Amino acid sequence: RFKVSASAGESIDAGILPTRATDVSPNGLASPPAKVAKCVESSSAVTAGNGNAAVADKPVMSKDEIMDARRKHIGPNVPVFFPDEPLHIVRGRGQYFYDEEGHQILDCINNVCHVGHCHPHVVARAQKQMAELNTNSRYLHEEIVRYAKRLTSYMPGDLSVCYFCCTGSEANELAARLARAYTGGREIIAVDGAYHGHTQLLIDFSSYKHNHPGYEPGCGEHASVVPVPCMYRGLHRDPATAGEKYAYHVKEAIDKIHAKGEKVQSFFCEGLMSCGGQVVLPEGYLKHAYKHVRDAGGVCVADEVQVGFGRVGTHFWAFETQGVIPDIVTMGKPIGNGHPLAVVVTTPKIAAAFAKTTSYFNTYGGNPVSCAVANAVLDVIEDEHLQVHAKTVGDEILAGYAELKKKHVVIGDIRGTGLMLGLDLVKDRETREPATDFASELIHRMKRERILVSQDGPANNVIKLKPPMCFSSDDAKLLLSKLDGIFTDLEVKFGMVKA
Repeated sequence: RFKVSASAGESIDAGILPTRATDVSPNGLASPPAKVAKCVESSSAVTAGNGNAAVADKPVMSKDEIMDARRKHIGPNVPVFFPDEPLHIVRGRGQYFYDEEGHQILDCINNVCHVGHCHPHVVARAQKQMAELNTNSRYLHEEIVRYAKRLTSYMPGDLSVCYFCCTGSEANELAARLARAYTGGREIIAVDGAYHGHTQLLIDFSSYKHNHPGYEPGCGEHASVVPVPCMYRGLHRDPATAGEKYAYHVKEAIDKIHAKGEKVQSFFCEGLMSCGGQVVLPEGYLKHAYKHVRDAGGVCVADEVQVGFGRVGTHFWAFETQGVIPDIVTMGKPIGNGHPLAVVVTTPKIAAAFAKTTSYFNTYGGNPVSCAVANAVLDVIEDEHLQVHAKTVGDEILAGYAELKKKHVVIGDIRGTGLMLGLDLVKDRETREPATDFASELIHRMKRERILVSQDGPANNVIKLKPPMCFSSDDAKLLLSKLDGIFTDLEVKFGMVKA
């Protein structure tokens, strides 16, 4: 497996790969202007445990200088992790980041670099294809059809037609266009707390965004939001009936849509809620919700942008955990391991309806480099058995979380599957009041231990774990050990236990 041998926090020795040329580029062109070249100077390399190395660049700009430049030239609402103690990341390898001083940082939150930061096979395929050809999809090329055939082989039912784009937001926006072309409706139903993208249409039905303080428009005119199907904090908590009861809220939304004379277009839902707090859907939820939507003439969209490609461990797609077949599936983030790529997969019937509207062309969607990268990512998932690996390591972490819960009263709920896990932190297990401040301090303390975890959920009190899929058993042990110690310290600080 592709990994780096040094333990978290260690500095990295010089390696063996050559630094990039600073004087003459491979095609013989002159070096970039001094103003550009000044930004980065070649320095020592970062050595991987398999004998390979990652070139590290010695930054010329200090953290303060970078932050000053961001404040001047980057939008003020573009966030930085840990703004009071920002990380300056210069390299990534496997499940690790490296900062400007060469310190190794265990990355427990980056579900974008699905098979590991800078995986050699993915990088090599991108470099090779980039050196051969990159153009748009209006010319014939093998990579796009090869990938489409491979990707749809993982899909159930009639899901066999692909549309390529560049981001998860583009994919979900396109899915809504497909759904409208097929149904003639414009009313979209989504789940509270969900995030489906940053276009205006997607924000309209993504309450994770439109409920944000300061965002005045709120829920869109043609959007309906139904309660999050959470059995720990939600309206229905009996596992035997929660799925059907939560799905009935979808039926209620449909009735309201019909009452105002509108048609149902689509129902968007992840197979496991990510930004909503790592919520595992109750058994039968999607089965019943999909029936309500289809009975009303709508289509069902599975958003796999964050949770797909084997991350849940038990299945390749998170929607499969619910035993359903969607009408449209969207994917992004992990599909390209950090390369901007996304895909919408649908049925021939829906594709035929969309074809009657207008042509679909995306300048960069499905270009040869992107598709070469996507094929390489699938190679790694298959060759390194990453779905099975996610299940194995995820089960180890869940077992460790269960032991931590016995010791630490702040842990209210453990949730997730595979390498998509969450801890719901509470001030009191009886009232289940969210321990948001505790969660904030915890992620900062973990960061000082050079382990990155994040907080999310409606109350920002859920500790999220969604690392690269090469995250190992040793990484899990380190994570659990550090969490144990920090939980102990913070429970005393917050007055949950006596010193």
